Amino acid sequence: MRSATSSRAPILDGVTAPLVLGIETSCDETGVGLVRGYDLLVDAVASSVDEHARFGGIIPEIASRAHLEAMVPTIERALATAEVTLDDVDAIAVTAGPGLVGPLTIGAAAAKALAVGLGKPLYGVNHVIGHAVVDELVDGAFPERVMALVVSGGHSSLLMIDDTVNVTELGSTLDDAAGEAFDKVGRLLGLPYPGGPHIDRLAREGDPDAIRFPRGLTAPKDQAKHATDFSFSGLKTAVARWVEARRDAGEDVPLPDVAASFAAAVADVLTAKTIAACRREGVSTLVVGGGFSANSQLRDMAAARCAEAGIELRIPPIRYCTDNGAMIAALGSAVVRRGMPPSPLDLPVDSTMPLTQVLV
Repeated sequence: MRSATSSRAPILDGVTAPLVLGIETSCDETGVGLVRGYDLLVDAVASSVDEHARFGGIIPEIASRAHLEAMVPTIERALATAEVTLDDVDAIAVTAGPGLVGPLTIGAAAAKALAVGLGKPLYGVNHVIGHAVVDELVDGAFPERVMALVVSGGHSSLLMIDDTVNVTELGSTLDDAAGEAFDKVGRLLGLPYPGGPHIDRLAREGDPDAIRFPRGLTAPKDQAKHATDFSFSGLKTAVARWVEARRDAGEDVPLPDVAASFAAAVADVLTAKTIAACRREGVSTLVVGGGFSANSQLRDMAAARCAEAGIELRIPPIRYCTDNGAMIAALGSAVVRRGMPPSPLDLPVDSTMPLTQVLV
């Protein structure tokens, strides 16, 4: 991980790299990051996840209020940790979408105020692309072309990324995203919200081959039309029916085996389809990002299959998999380096921002 605790200024092509402040508020984390070139100075996060746990999911109004309360303190903490001031900032990057409209609006309003007050350019960037580009802060600049698998509570997307900022969407989920399916199965198994970490923990104690759950969109009839798409709704239903049948029969439900078998099914589909896409497209580097990329079975299976296929695997450390300001600052730094024009000060937020749109 490239990091710094001062305002040192890396040189890119003979020019001092600009200091980019990134703001992320797409869901329940208030993230503020500071990046120079490929160097991360600081990543400060304030999370409201505990406030949503008793509801079993994210409540947008609660998340919006939490962002409003955390915004200024988190910015101040980031600046103090990096030992810089707002006057040192050269550009402001903010998540413009996708995400929840209320939380997105809080972040955009803060970014616009900073841009106007400081007289600095504003860049409204794509949250999902940020989940992939944050890896440039860990493993250095992307090669000319990479495949990116971004998996989270709201997205399971397969992207071709050229020159870091040119994105082609090859496939996505047709129903539940991987993280969403984990949360729903977690609720079914009586686990706390969010379900992903708890299922991952249980899965380490279970047998992934104990139950053969279905692999969505992998049948030969699906390959022609949905070779790069994902579907986890049927898998979720299959788990529910298996558990219900056990309970109806008065038998105990082996939670570790259910968790392991379910997680293995998700990881199998994600990695098999992604490796196949890399081979078809002739891509030798795979980046995996997003909150669900913290899942241990996905990481282990991706590492094994990439090694077998001769594909370089890049997965950021777990702390950069969930929503954070570093990824927005990293993407902001990438668009600034390429001379892309700033966003208008009246930039809108877009809860369904297309994944091919890197910058508003």
